[in-house]
Amino acid sequence: MLLQSPWIPHLASTGANVAERLSLALAGDIIEGRLAGGDRLPAHRDLARTLQIGLGTVTKAYAALERRGLTRSIKGRGTFVAILQAHGGRQIDLSANAPPAALGARLLARTLTGIARKIDADHFNLYAPPGGHLEHRRVLARWLDTLGLGVEPSHLVLTSGARQALALAFDLVCGRHGVILTERITYPGAIALARRRGYRIQGAQIDSEGMVPQALAEALAGIKATEGRAVYLTPTLHNPTTATMGVDRRQAIAEICRQAGAWIIEDGVYAASSPGLPQLATLAPEIALHVNGLSKSLGPGLQIGMLALPPSLCEAAQDFLRELPMAPSALSCAVVDDWLATGVIAAIQQDLRHEARRRSKLAASLLGTRGLVWHPDAYNAWLPMKRDVADGVFSAAMDMGVKLTLPQSTMVRPGDSASGLRICLGGASWEELNESLAILAALLK
Repeated sequence: MLLQSPWIPHLASTGANVAERLSLALAGDIIEGRLAGGDRLPAHRDLARTLQIGLGTVTKAYAALERRGLTRSIKGRGTFVAILQAHGGRQIDLSANAPPAALGARLLARTLTGIARKIDADHFNLYAPPGGHLEHRRVLARWLDTLGLGVEPSHLVLTSGARQALALAFDLVCGRHGVILTERITYPGAIALARRRGYRIQGAQIDSEGMVPQALAEALAGIKATEGRAVYLTPTLHNPTTATMGVDRRQAIAEICRQAGAWIIEDGVYAASSPGLPQLATLAPEIALHVNGLSKSLGPGLQIGMLALPPSLCEAAQDFLRELPMAPSALSCAVVDDWLATGVIAAIQQDLRHEARRRSKLAASLLGTRGLVWHPDAYNAWLPMKRDVADGVFSAAMDMGVKLTLPQSTMVRPGDSASGLRICLGGASWEELNESLAILAALLK
C-alpha cells in the first residue's frame, strides 16, 4: 500500500502557465520546509483530478522539479522530495576538505592505554621549548622521512596545525612589504591568511600540472627583489584543482625561484596521499620551506603542524617562537610516536587512499560529464565554470541543503571571470555523499 502524500495541493498565484504555477507551488513548499526530504508527492492522476488540470500538465511540472534536483521518481513507487532541508533539518557539508573518517574508538582506546605507561610527564609539567620538544621533532622528522623529505630535527618547527606553520612561513620570508605569488586558484585558507596579515598576493596562470613556470618567471621579473618575494604552491594534489606536478615541472619551478632569489613555501599536506614524487624542499633545500601536518593525512583531531626550514632561517624562527609559541599537544605527539612504531600510520593511510578513490570515482560517475576535474587520491574534486554560474550553483545548492566552498574564497583576484566549485568528498558519510552529489548533478542539468 502506497503512503499518502502530506502535501495539500494548490497552485502558485504567479506563473506563465498552469504547469509553472504547480511547479512553483511545490518548489516553494519544499524549499521553505513544509515538505521534508523523503515525503511522497501525490500521484499524477490524483493531483490532476484534485486540481482539475490536465495529466500532461502534472507530468511537465514534476519533470521540472526533478531537473532542479528537488524531487526524485522511483519506478513503481512514485515521486519523492529529494531536498535535504536546511530549515530544521540536516545539511550536508561538502565545503570542508577533511579526509574520510578512519580512526575507530577501539584503536584510540588501545593507543591511549599503551602510551599511558611510557609518556614523559615533563612534557605536561613544563612549557615546550620554541619549535617543540626535541623528542617530538625527532618523531615527526621520522614521519617526514617516509614522504621522501629528510630533515634534521633541529631544522624542524612543530606547531598546532599546518595553518599555523603556514602563517609562520609567511612571516619569516615576506617582510613588511612582501609579495606572495601563488596559483591563480588556490587554497582558501592561504588567501585569507595572506590578506589578514597584510601581504600582497598575486596569482599566476595554472594548467593541468599546477603553476605554469613561464608565468611564474614573468611574475617574479615584475617584482623588486627588495620587496620580499615568496612563491607559495601545492605541488601534490593541489587544493582545490587536484593538479599534481610532475618531476620536470617541479625542477623547473625550483630553478626559476633559485635564479630569481625567491623563497619557496611548499604546502605538502597532501603529499602522503600520493607518495613517490620529490618534494620541492629536496630539490631546493636552501630556499624552500616545507609546510605539513597530520590533519589531512591521518585525521582532523591530530592537530600537529610542521615547518621544515632551510638552515639560514632556523634562528629567526626560534626568535619568533619565543614571542608566540605554537607547540602542539604532547599527547598528540605521543600518539604519532606509538603509531609510527606499530605501523598503524601506514595502515591508516592505505585505508584513506582506498576510500578517497572510491569517493572520487563516485563523483566522476555522477558529475564527470559536467567537466569535473578529479584525482583518485584527492579528498576533493574541482568543477571549473564561469564565476556567475558558480555563484548561482552555490546558492541553489545551499537552498537544497548542500553546502559547498564559496567560489570567491579560492580566487586570488575576486574579479576573475574564470572560477569553479570545490566539492569536498571526505567529510560526509557515504550515503550523504551519494545524495548530495545526485542533487548537484540534477542542478547542473
